[in-house]
Amino acid sequence: MRTILQKVAAPTRRATALAAAATLGLALSACAPSSDGDDSAEGSSAVDVAVIYSETGPLAAYGAAYRAGLEAGLDYATDGTGEVDGQAIELSFSDDAGDSAKAVSLAKDAIGSGTQIVVGTVSSGVALPLAEQAEQNKILYISGPAAADAITGINDYTFRSGRQTYQDVATAGALLGDPSGQKVVVFGQDNAFGQGNAAAVDAVLGAAGADVQSVLVPEDATEFTPFARRILDAKPDLVFVAWAGDTTAAMWQSLSQQQVFDAAPVTTGLADVASYNAYGAASDQITFLSHYFADGPDNEVNDAMVASLEEAGETPDLFSPDGFVAGQMIAHAVAEGGGDVDAMVAALEGWTFDGPKGETTVRAEDHALIQPMYAASLVADGDGWTPELVEEIDADTVAPPVAGE
Repeated sequence: MRTILQKVAAPTRRATALAAAATLGLALSACAPSSDGDDSAEGSSAVDVAVIYSETGPLAAYGAAYRAGLEAGLDYATDGTGEVDGQAIELSFSDDAGDSAKAVSLAKDAIGSGTQIVVGTVSSGVALPLAEQAEQNKILYISGPAAADAITGINDYTFRSGRQTYQDVATAGALLGDPSGQKVVVFGQDNAFGQGNAAAVDAVLGAAGADVQSVLVPEDATEFTPFARRILDAKPDLVFVAWAGDTTAAMWQSLSQQQVFDAAPVTTGLADVASYNAYGAASDQITFLSHYFADGPDNEVNDAMVASLEEAGETPDLFSPDGFVAGQMIAHAVAEGGGDVDAMVAALEGWTFDGPKGETTVRAEDHALIQPMYAASLVADGDGWTPELVEEIDADTVAPPVAGE
């Protein structure tokens, strides 16, 4: 798998602009202070962090996993104190409900009150305008699970705590072998996430000789049969599915009913725990690219995250590491940079650390988060399904090209 991925990824250094331009349950912690905490202890000071995420809306489940991971990560990074060098790190949570205008308004309010660190966002369509606010106001912004490639390298003040679309696509590229002359259909939602995936597949596999076509579905669609028929009409060699949100189960059911799985291999990102039983009879016919599942990594940090979440009554999930890494990044930035935003930025650039997925690096040139990825399959587990590791894909193998080069 590593050899194939390297063949696919290498030609895409010239195609970075394509991928970049097109983009794309609450946990309580006694140790990680929140906005209602008491920082009145003598001699202490506080660093305010505005967390803007989806508490409600179609991606609320992802937001809940991110928040739980964030609180666990900050607790881990501060040895349970919630403080760095006597400075209490206070998290203030706001719900963007997946709405970019609301998110920008929340960010402006936080920045106006003196907040220098903003983190969060599940949606790529929200993360991009927040990145603009970071540059305009010169504050540190660490985006969350939002996968759009365009977030990487967008400006000096924006970082990310999760993977990006390119890393997903490079992992999936192994299914094609030699992409030259093969037809790939990208099936996704007509939003920043789906458009970003389509652009990334074209940039990665199209640049390697594949014929890439897209079938993008309006976000408000509830009937998917006509779109499934369009996949079949294209006669693909591979179907790459990019989907998120509460219509996921209905979409997979439609693909199964229309016998898409009999027509071509299908790959998609392994979604959250709640989705493991959503693929129905096709569960064992899909090869999954995986950002994270609890049994994928084998290291002490992942063990600590899983234990912390389970102790808090939470289930380790797809975007738990995105929150956890954000907690680590916040603590490191504050420890090294204090209240100086430029110093915090400098501290994060080039930083290599052990995260839940193993060795993780914030690439200095464009702030891409270099991390391993996984190939997985779903296997029967009683009346349901559970992911099983097929292979860990080396971080450098799926690293995106440096933005702008």
